[in-house]
Amino acid sequence: MVIDWLAAGVDPAQATLFIQSQVPEHAELHLLLSMMTPLGWLERVPTYKDQQEKLESKDLSTYGFLGYPLLQSADILIYRADKVPVGEDQVPHIEFSREIARRFNHLYGREPGFEEKAREAVKKLGSRNARLYGQLRTRYQQEGDASAIERAHALFDTAQNLSLVERERLSGYLEGTGKMILVEPGALLTEASKMPGLDGQKMSKSYNNTITLREDEASVTNKIRRMPTDPARVRRHDPGDPEKCPVWQLHQVYSDAACRDWVQQGCRSAGIGCLECKQPVIDGILREQTPMRERAQTYLDDPQLVRHIIADGNEKARKLAQETMRDVRQAMGLNYR
Repeated sequence: MVIDWLAAGVDPAQATLFIQSQVPEHAELHLLLSMMTPLGWLERVPTYKDQQEKLESKDLSTYGFLGYPLLQSADILIYRADKVPVGEDQVPHIEFSREIARRFNHLYGREPGFEEKAREAVKKLGSRNARLYGQLRTRYQQEGDASAIERAHALFDTAQNLSLVERERLSGYLEGTGKMILVEPGALLTEASKMPGLDGQKMSKSYNNTITLREDEASVTNKIRRMPTDPARVRRHDPGDPEKCPVWQLHQVYSDAACRDWVQQGCRSAGIGCLECKQPVIDGILREQTPMRERAQTYLDDPQLVRHIIADGNEKARKLAQETMRDVRQAMGLNYR
C-alpha cells in the first residue's frame, strides 16, 4: 500500500507516511473523544447507514463499526489539520470532525489563567497590530462581523514569534470561547472528487468494484470491458443514454471534452457500440498507471527504502501527536503523567 502511495506521487520529503498503530496517541484520543460524543451523532453518519444496507452479509453491530468515524476524526484532529483531502462522499465525515472539535473546545477550552495568557500573546503582535486585533475582536463579538476573524488570523501569520499554543489562545480570545485545543478541519476536494466504481457506486474494496493503482493491463482491460452499461442498449443498434451508464462516469474522469462529446453523440444515436465507448477509458487508465509502475519499481527492488520512510514518518507523527495529547490531557485535567 505504501508503495502505491509513493508510486502515485506522494513525496515523503513533504508528506509524513506512518503506521497508525505505531502512534498509540491515536487510540488514546479516540477513547477520550468517545466519552463526550453523543451516540446520535455516530448513528446519523451517512456511510454508517449506507454500509449497513449494502453489507448485510457482515456483522456490523459493533462499536468498532459504529465508532469508526470517531476514530477517523481522532486521526485528523490529533494533527490539528486545517484541510483534509477527501472524496465527495467523505465531506460529512469532515463536518462530523468539525463538530467533535467544536464540542471538545466548548467543554474543555478554558485553561486556568486563559485571559491573562491571551493578553500576553496579544502583546507579541506589536503595538500597532495589537490595537488592530482589539478592534477586530470588538467587531466580531459586538457586531458579529465574520470577516474580522479572517483579518485577525492574517495578523497571526505576520507575527513570527507566536507559538502554536499562543495562536490558539488568540483565536479563542477573539471568538470569546477559550483556547482552541483541537482545530476544526475543512475539506479539500480535487476536481475529480468522486471516483466511481465499476458498477456505478462509489469505488470501495467493500463493494468489490475497484481497480487498483498498479493492476496489470490485462486485468484492467478485462474489468472495463465487463462493466455494465445502459440497460436500454440490449442490441448494438439500440440508442442509449450516457447518464444511465457507469462507464460515462469514468469518461468524466479520464476523457477530454472532445472524447466526451463523441461518447454523448455516438451513444445516443447508436453510432458507437459499448466496447468502442469503453476503449478510451481503458487507454486513459493505463496511461495514468504507466508512470506509477515505473516509480514503484525502485521500491519493489529495495523494500528497505520503504521501511526507512515509514520509520522516519512514525517518529515525526508521534512527536506531533504527543504535543496535541499533552494539551488535551491538561485541558481535561488528566495530569497523571
